[in-house]
Amino acid sequence: MGLLTAACAAYASLAVWVWLTLAQGMFWRTDVRLPPRTAPARWPSVAIVVPARDEAGVLPRSLPSLLAQDYPGEAEVILVDDGSTDGTADLARRLAAEQPGLPLTVASPGDPAPGWTGKLWALRHGMAIARTAPAPDYLLLTDADIAHEPDSLRELVAAATSAGLDLVSQMARLRVVSPWERLVVPAFVYFFAQLYPFRWVNRPGARTAAAAGGCVLLRTEAAVRAGVPDSIRQAVIDDVSLARAVQSSGGRIWLGLAERVDSVRPYPALADLWRMVSRSAYAQLRHQPLLLAGTVAGLVLVYLVPPAALLGGLAAGRPAVAWAGGLAWLLMAGTYLPMLRHYRQPVLLAPLLPFTALLYLLMTVDSAVQHYRGRGAAWKGRTYARPSDA
Repeated sequence: MGLLTAACAAYASLAVWVWLTLAQGMFWRTDVRLPPRTAPARWPSVAIVVPARDEAGVLPRSLPSLLAQDYPGEAEVILVDDGSTDGTADLARRLAAEQPGLPLTVASPGDPAPGWTGKLWALRHGMAIARTAPAPDYLLLTDADIAHEPDSLRELVAAATSAGLDLVSQMARLRVVSPWERLVVPAFVYFFAQLYPFRWVNRPGARTAAAAGGCVLLRTEAAVRAGVPDSIRQAVIDDVSLARAVQSSGGRIWLGLAERVDSVRPYPALADLWRMVSRSAYAQLRHQPLLLAGTVAGLVLVYLVPPAALLGGLAAGRPAVAWAGGLAWLLMAGTYLPMLRHYRQPVLLAPLLPFTALLYLLMTVDSAVQHYRGRGAAWKGRTYARPSDA
């Protein structure tokens, strides 16, 4: 019975990988970049809103890149200090004084109102400042740890105006320096693309909605129509919630990989990456135990069964099981290669994806455990309740 179960699991895993490779929106391809674009006849005005909480360590690399944007139209930067204790606001003012460029406004809205996450409360305050007459045509919502090349804003706006998009989001290239970053970070983007295939997101009339919160260009009219950020004020995973709100209100959205937008936040140790993933993993599952159980079972079937079937089949003299596991593992590693190339990482990391998936499984379970201990969705000194309890 045990051998029959192992064989069924191996064949099922192989079938899933054939389906993922051919029918899941070609999620593994990394060629979804900004759509074709031309310069508009009139460059629209833009307000860049940056929520920041205890970001003094990364601000010297990110804020100057925003102030130095080479943008032909009117633009300004609004940094919203979300209760920082490390001098983030004062540092931002000093950086702006040292480098001429776009005008900078630094604001402090105070503690979030009940039912709001800190980031969305900060965004609400920054967007309110931006909307004072005359309101800008677009809002660029970008995190304090994101650095932009000088033409980043120009290219984003050109893409939005050329394609008639209400939301344009780019998945910033995350930092990959330490050994743990090399092992975990490319897989993070790979898993995200598998869950939200970019090609599905970008189809007109699509039902799949997602965005990357580090870099979101949003048409102001679309934000008003969708009622954001008020309509998503409790969202811990705010980027996906934002995309869904814009899409459900009739807006067109686009998501792809960035070439000239980079995250400068370091995650040197496994513990740093663990906190980054576990703080929102259970929220992604809507705090539902059944979804957690299904996710764990799915991760085991899709990522852990193939190497176990290959090695177990060889050990037990079951060549069919070994072949099924080996082919599934080969498809897994093959679909991971484009993401490794995107991050300029060695191909030898591809066969290690099952181990990385095991880490993500443990992070997800830990996220649920921390939630039920009252420490779920904790970030920078704040813990957020599930939306129904907020």
